[in-house]
Amino acid sequence: MLTLSILLFPILAALLVLAVGGKQAKQIAFLGALVELGLSGYAFFSFVPDATSQFAFDYPWIAAGSIRFSAGIDGVSLLLVVLTGLLTPLIILSAFRHTYERPAVFYALILFMQAALMGVFTARDAFLFYLYFEAALIPIYFLAASWGGENRIAVTFKFFVYTIFGSLFMLVALVYLYFKTSTTAGLHSSAITDLYNLTLSATEQTWIFWAFFIAFAIKMPVFPFHTWQPDTYVESPTPATMLLAGIMLKMGVYGVIRLLLPIVPEGVDMWGTTAIVLSVIGIVYGAIIAIRQRDIKRLIAYSSFSHVGLMAAGVFSQTSYGIQGALVQMLAHGINVVGMFFVADIIASRTNTRLLDQMGGITRYTPKLTVYFMILLLGSVALPLTNGFVGEFLLLAGVFEYNNILGAIAGLTIIFGAVYMLRLFQKAMFGKTTDVTTGFKDVSGSESWVFIPLCIMVFWIGLVPNSFLKLTEPAVANLLQFIK
Repeated sequence: MLTLSILLFPILAALLVLAVGGKQAKQIAFLGALVELGLSGYAFFSFVPDATSQFAFDYPWIAAGSIRFSAGIDGVSLLLVVLTGLLTPLIILSAFRHTYERPAVFYALILFMQAALMGVFTARDAFLFYLYFEAALIPIYFLAASWGGENRIAVTFKFFVYTIFGSLFMLVALVYLYFKTSTTAGLHSSAITDLYNLTLSATEQTWIFWAFFIAFAIKMPVFPFHTWQPDTYVESPTPATMLLAGIMLKMGVYGVIRLLLPIVPEGVDMWGTTAIVLSVIGIVYGAIIAIRQRDIKRLIAYSSFSHVGLMAAGVFSQTSYGIQGALVQMLAHGINVVGMFFVADIIASRTNTRLLDQMGGITRYTPKLTVYFMILLLGSVALPLTNGFVGEFLLLAGVFEYNNILGAIAGLTIIFGAVYMLRLFQKAMFGKTTDVTTGFKDVSGSESWVFIPLCIMVFWIGLVPNSFLKLTEPAVANLLQFIK
């Protein structure tokens, strides 16, 4: 029943926030998110490292079609459940420093978003996965469209159309797979494990591969399906950007691991190289554009695009290194990118600009912000003993095992990442102070409470990676049986 509690509690907390409203909305939302963090933490520390689905529930949903409301947590989903539980209260806390119109609606949408994300990462029924996959789009759309920047309507409409378009391909593929199944009672099944056992022709696997790939590539995003991402990240309010970059893009990578690889292994053998090539192009392309950016928020957006390309390449390598690396890197990247966007928000709100050319000398006034910024930056550039190193090392090992040339090109992410991140730090924090940075105020107590857990996680994952890897290894090994 733990998984059911994880799914339902954010919804109940959101409804309570809407009912109470007013100035208490953010406090209630934060307390609700802390309870959800406690539930996620209990799942993490109670999890038994094996390939089974634990804390599960299974109820009839659409009985006539043998479609069930079924969810649980295994080694593939555990780290993402923890990530969602950890980041949501920090995102809510980071929003305390701003005043939003209709705060009850704003914070309730964040909690509804959390519930949908938890559903994606725990669903054991394919149609339930699809339901939550689409449901996650609704709150983030309204967050971006209602509280975003000047161009928010056009940008969020493009984002909505892109993701709905891709999801329709996935729905068609799931319906087709559903009718290919047959249970002992003569009914069809939408259980994900039943879809793994289907025997599909090469032609079927080809078109199903592309139906899934387009849906998940848009969500991650992977080149050339990324054009919605930078503008959406920049125009959205920072808490929505954190949700998008920190958690929501992980739905695409998770979908590839959970559905695409084990259902159409021959399709992956035929087209996996194409997917890796597109991913590697995205790594280099995103990094080069990030180097050229003057807007701090857009720079971090392109860095996120580059990092997710490496995750996708590692997953499509179909190796244990690549898949485990992707799971750990999703956790690490979520921590780092949320911290980096919070740094960007603090700087932008204090200087009234996001342009690096107008910044400089901030470190003279901000010893605490400088330390937090540097720790998160070092994690982002994969310095050894930080969280980013563990995932990137495994991902690159997986891509090298698949193809040496692609692995070498993907490895450029380490060099490029150091270039654009250190350039960001140098431009913003060092040099002479400017009119907008003179007297810059250091972080406050509530702002530090956002940074401290993130920095702890940077070192925890980097110094004791086996505390996470041991939880994912049995499930990944089991998954590879369906792929190879």
